[in-house]
Amino acid sequence: MESVNAKYVSQKISKTRWRPVSHSTLQQPDIFATGSWDNEDNKISFWSIGNPGSSSLDDGFEGDPQLLCEHKHDGDVLDLQFLDQDKIVTTSSTGAVTIFRHHQNSQTISVSQRWPGVHCYACDNAPCTGVVCSSPEIVTVGEDGRIVVFRADQEGVVRVIENADSSTIHAVTYLRTTEILTVNSIGQLKLWDFRQQSNSPSQILSLSGDRVPLHCVDRHPNQQHIVATGGQDGMLCVWDIRQGSAPFSLMEAHSAEMWEVHFHPSNPDHLFTCSEDGSLLHWETSAQSDMPSFLQGGRNNSMISRSAMAPAGGNQSLISAWLSGDSSKGRVETTHMLPSQTLSVNSLDVLGQCLVCGTDGEAIFVNRQVPV
Repeated sequence: MESVNAKYVSQKISKTRWRPVSHSTLQQPDIFATGSWDNEDNKISFWSIGNPGSSSLDDGFEGDPQLLCEHKHDGDVLDLQFLDQDKIVTTSSTGAVTIFRHHQNSQTISVSQRWPGVHCYACDNAPCTGVVCSSPEIVTVGEDGRIVVFRADQEGVVRVIENADSSTIHAVTYLRTTEILTVNSIGQLKLWDFRQQSNSPSQILSLSGDRVPLHCVDRHPNQQHIVATGGQDGMLCVWDIRQGSAPFSLMEAHSAEMWEVHFHPSNPDHLFTCSEDGSLLHWETSAQSDMPSFLQGGRNNSMISRSAMAPAGGNQSLISAWLSGDSSKGRVETTHMLPSQTLSVNSLDVLGQCLVCGTDGEAIFVNRQVPV
């Protein structure tokens, strides 16, 4: 745990995200944003961890996040995504969607664009629960079961799918350029194709049996048909949306609600989850029988509780290890990433070798030596 730095920030952190870095360089991320919730005054904040390559002790707090700037946020920050290097999009418990601009020269934040009350009930605003960005396009979902599409370069709303869901939509991600996936409070994963004018999903997948609410979703960065979700029961579900309508595998992950799941963006054999139970887990799957040395100590055995076989006749080399039906080839190892926690870990983000998470314990944890 020596590589984990804790920063106590006097506010409950609901969301945290790394600022994107150029794909053409091997640069590690050095700036991240956080949003708060359940505080008297909520904020969005930008933090720096300095130069990860610096070995100088003159930095004072090596690896300790330093506050760059912050801005008041109306309502709880329910989601947060970078639109580009300088702009982030937040969603609020007030139903508003806001684009904030980070001015790096002056270390100030300004409101670039705001859409108030876009998620609402007949007589009141509804919490806007999730956002996904593909600049300049922005897609949000809400407790009102509505999907709203914006463009950062337009003032109005581009498209609204009014009754996309009869229940709360908790999260959204892109599957492809024109397709999104949403997860809801009755255990369904819905695929939406924006090329179609229809306001109905093109595909619905669901958990069998109890309708356990799904809280989070992430798509495999290289194989768009592979999706991971987490929900109220703490189970990690891996789906192959090409086949069937039920999860491919279910893994016992956490003892309480799973709030976020993220594949590592450049090494998707690694996946990370966080939970209301105060834990942050690193999942590693490998087609090789030899596990990496960094997982040799204190690791758990495979946690797959149910999985289907790999597609018959499929090319094994092209089948993701997450979908390997052979337990000897598809073992999943888990590692706890935090010292013992008691309060909820609400959000995490991973980029390069850097991981950040935010908690109800009013702490941010940064690890700059994630073994991926």
